[in-house]
Amino acid sequence: MSPKRQTVMMCAPDYFGVDYVINAWMDGNCGQVDKALAAQQWQAYKNIIEKFADVALIPPQPGLPDMVFTANAGLVLGEAVVVSRFVNEERQGEEPFFDAWFKDKGLKVASWPQEIPFEGAGDALWDRRLPVLWIGSGYRSDVNAPPALEKIFNREVIQMKLVDPRFYHLDTCLCPLAGGYMMYHPEAFARESLEALEARIPEDKRIIVSKEDAAAFSCNAVDLDGHVIMNGASGALQDRLRACGFTPITTPLSEFIKAGGAAKCLTLKLVEEEG
Repeated sequence: MSPKRQTVMMCAPDYFGVDYVINAWMDGNCGQVDKALAAQQWQAYKNIIEKFADVALIPPQPGLPDMVFTANAGLVLGEAVVVSRFVNEERQGEEPFFDAWFKDKGLKVASWPQEIPFEGAGDALWDRRLPVLWIGSGYRSDVNAPPALEKIFNREVIQMKLVDPRFYHLDTCLCPLAGGYMMYHPEAFARESLEALEARIPEDKRIIVSKEDAAAFSCNAVDLDGHVIMNGASGALQDRLRACGFTPITTPLSEFIKAGGAAKCLTLKLVEEEG
């Protein structure tokens, strides 16, 4: 049976900007986004995504500049979705719009404790080989999120403690790829988390990302149909990806990096198969 074509949730950057500071990348960038350039970059990126997947758009909302980062809308598996519970007040207004959109698309919204922060597929990433969910902790998603997610999705959840404020969401420093490969920036993680990763991912499947590439949001990538789409990557990292059977595609997303996000942050995969 051929795999079902992927559908990716995106949100146009009509109201995007850096209007407050809730992460290290935003510091000093309030009011500094070139909105015309952001719109051009987002459209070029969307055009690439549409070569490999369908795109489903959620309408942007005034006063919610970070809604463009749909990875944080929630986490999907099969027909179930957990809607994010944002730790920062500035983003909590997005939650009802995401909730309503998922329900309109026929997904079943799982009950989630209001008191447990959880920031969706920005912090929770399905492994592409193992029946495992990798989840970040330390900055946004709460340490109590893993057991709640295990109950909902019946999957093992492995907590990855983040230790660098620049990499505040897991998807900024780790990217599971098809075939069981894992692209990650080791210095973003606590030692015990690296040991958990190394215990499960064979050495030949690990794609180590340097400081320079991590700062260019290389880990914040989208894997579609053998292509790895990201803001930028060094020649060495692109060569490593090609050696592993992937085709890297770079597309500039500089305006979104000012807010702490890039390719992965701007998308949410809606087709995540159970089993």
